[in-house]
Amino acid sequence: MRFIALTELILWIGWKQQLCAKSFAMKLNESVSKIMSTSLHTVQVNDSLEHASSMFRKHHIRHLPVTHKGELKGILSLTDLQRLSFASAYSSEDSFEGTADAGVMEMLGISQVMNRNVVTISRTASIREAGEILSSNEFHALPVLEGEKLVGIVTTTDLIRFMIREAE
Repeated sequence: MRFIALTELILWIGWKQQLCAKSFAMKLNESVSKIMSTSLHTVQVNDSLEHASSMFRKHHIRHLPVTHKGELKGILSLTDLQRLSFASAYSSEDSFEGTADAGVMEMLGISQVMNRNVVTISRTASIREAGEILSSNEFHALPVLEGEKLVGIVTTTDLIRFMIREAE
């Protein structure tokens, strides 16, 4: 009898795992709009890099869509700014003010540093599609469009939070 009970338990656990896996797979087919961030912080093409740096600090974000007259023109990441910095690897300072990097920041503009080849995703695309794009590329944010309008951004952090929530 004990063997049968153990076998039943193993079968029940296997069935439960399959059920959870199917449920998770179904959730991956839901719209990316369910996990994207909609409180967007953007910068304009003509804004200064110092302004972008302050936006990153103020809002605790790592990606800023770059717009011009409401149209998405590129994306700027915190990493893009850090690549310009001579001191970022050696300093815990949050500001470039008073450093050699301030001169570099003044010489260049957002339009010279941003990534112009932005991969975007439609609001109706699935969470799975977003995950596939982010996992097969070397960037961590996808601007979300509805038609030509920027309506959100989905990041690898959003995907991780989704997976953790679904695992509970």
